[in-house]
Amino acid sequence: MGSVFVYIFYLKEKKEQLDAIKRGFCPKCHHKSIELTDQRSGGCSGPKLLSFECLECGYTNSFAVENSDSCGTGGCH
Repeated sequence: MGSVFVYIFYLKEKKEQLDAIKRGFCPKCHHKSIELTDQRSGGCSGPKLLSFECLECGYTNSFAVENSDSCGTGGCH
């Protein structure tokens, strides 16, 4: 049961970090020095892996996000 709470806390923390990055801030040092360093996708379906790095403090993290490309809209070929 304890491991479930740890995992929930981990997911909450990852979401908060991604929210800060979406606003343009590093979640660690809070400077506007975060950059997208890598973006990978498995195609039309499945998650997209985004990697970020802070140029100020060296924070790095990767996030699996829902792929917004759709095969029906011509986004993937």
